[in-house]
Amino acid sequence: MQSPQPIVNEFAITAATVNGSGSQTANMVLMRAIFQMGIPVSGKNLFPSNIQGEPTWYTLRVSQAGYTARPAETPILVAFNPRTANEDLSQLPAGGICLYPADGPWQPQRADIIPLALPVRQILDQVGVGQRLRPYAANMVYVGALAALLEIEDAALVKAVQHQFRGKSSAVELNLAVIRAAQAWAANNPSPAHHRFRVARMQATTGMMLIDGNTAAAIGAITGGVGVVAWYPITPSSSLIESLESYLPRLRPADDGATCAVVQAEDEIAALGIVIGAGWAGARAMTATSGPGISLMTEFAGLGFFAETPAVIWDVQRVGPSTGLPTRTAQSDLLSVYYLGHGDTRHVVLLPGTMEECYSDAQLAFDLAEYLQTPVFVLSDLDLGMNIWMSRPFTYPEQPLQRGKVLSAEDLAKLTSYARFADVDGDGIGYRTLPGNPHPLAATLSRGTGHNERNVYSERPDDWQRNMARLWRKHETARRMVPRPVVDLHPQATVGLIGFGSTAPAIAEARDLLAAAGIATSSMRVRALPLGPEVTDFIARHQYCVVIEQNHDGQLRQLLQLHCPAYATRLGSVAWCDGLPLTAPFVRDQVLAVLEQMRELALVTSK
Repeated sequence: MQSPQPIVNEFAITAATVNGSGSQTANMVLMRAIFQMGIPVSGKNLFPSNIQGEPTWYTLRVSQAGYTARPAETPILVAFNPRTANEDLSQLPAGGICLYPADGPWQPQRADIIPLALPVRQILDQVGVGQRLRPYAANMVYVGALAALLEIEDAALVKAVQHQFRGKSSAVELNLAVIRAAQAWAANNPSPAHHRFRVARMQATTGMMLIDGNTAAAIGAITGGVGVVAWYPITPSSSLIESLESYLPRLRPADDGATCAVVQAEDEIAALGIVIGAGWAGARAMTATSGPGISLMTEFAGLGFFAETPAVIWDVQRVGPSTGLPTRTAQSDLLSVYYLGHGDTRHVVLLPGTMEECYSDAQLAFDLAEYLQTPVFVLSDLDLGMNIWMSRPFTYPEQPLQRGKVLSAEDLAKLTSYARFADVDGDGIGYRTLPGNPHPLAATLSRGTGHNERNVYSERPDDWQRNMARLWRKHETARRMVPRPVVDLHPQATVGLIGFGSTAPAIAEARDLLAAAGIATSSMRVRALPLGPEVTDFIARHQYCVVIEQNHDGQLRQLLQLHCPAYATRLGSVAWCDGLPLTAPFVRDQVLAVLEQMRELALVTSK
């Protein structure tokens, strides 16, 4: 009987290993090698909330179609953790391949899969790997075996290893030796696993790079002119600040001292306090945190809004409530961030969905914060922030920094009077001065208590109402300034799919699955709050709209219903959060179920 034709450039691999064993290095070598062959790849890292010793999983998706959502199933399993091997094996589809250590305590007990026992200890002995490095080098055995099974080009492997261990020639030599020994073993021990899947060179990654969202945001902040960073470590945002510290000396070198102050504060409260103070003083200042840190920042966020002080806050979201799941992804902070504070507070929120947007929104956030004189939040999440994505290279900003309405001493000399919070231009934004301005009119004290337009303390009801009305006009100005939604209209579609942030890859792939089922859809990815008129136009255009988001409350749908109440009944909800990125088949099935419910409700209502 003839062997089935190999599946080329369309499969996924899950490596189940032990956290802290260096498996991430092995996975990145695989990913970069396939990327070097011009084939679209993406990776999802599932790691535990500890330092070392617990289970970790990495899913590498190879997709010639360019899909980057988490795959619904992975037909290749690297079972290198005996603690989870049985459960991992249960997820392997029939006909899948299971690679495992031949000299380990576990063997797969399934007749409908292809087992491949790798002689890990034998290969490490053959290469002469020392005892200290054996737990780390062991993972390169499965890299070599997969390289043989999938026919990964040797030149691509070499480049990937050199990139991963750049500047460490001995590490390059050792790891390449292990990989090649494993390749040789696999070539000399053919099995049915050899011709099930393979990679073939493409040109789909030309001019692209691999990067994570936290690194993209760090580079964007540097090119956006950040001058003060205050933070407190918290997963999954810590690597954003760590990347910023790493790139600062390279991207902004200075012979006469530091070009940016990076301060690790005693907690998140102090971190935002430092940022608010620095913003008031005229610096471009930012912090990065996650849900629990956002909770602690509430009072300072309200102060920044009411005292009208620039600040940038990155929220790399994770699963809550409370400590929740610190190393899992979610989109559950949308409502809390938009209204963060007490009383009538509404913030500007940017919602990046790509690596390019993580980069450009880091710059834009500073411009908006200074022009609008208010805190600006950027909502990323663990999937965007810590996983590796393909991206076009970033471009250096051509426009100068937008500092907004800042009065110099020369400007003030032309005025007979100056009121800090007077709405001179009708856009709700007053003119500000910065400390150090020598003009007598420049002195000002920012306060979080009631005040009139001259910033004089006031409890008069009319002063309060005028001030709040002006802040609402400023919010309307922000509505016109924030990024527009990304809209893809299908001329025959009566169904619209709406999402934000990292749900975009699953939604895009689900649209193709729905099209295969005969359902044409349009899509809209919301890019910022406050929402603009384009959102209303999209909803009005479609008979049914389904909002897909990773939280349990349907938070974006709630905001959409508030934004366009006339079309509230057109909005269905797929609100799901289990800590894992969405898959396209799940989105398709949920959309079909929601559409059926909405159509049934429409029939009942019409009767």
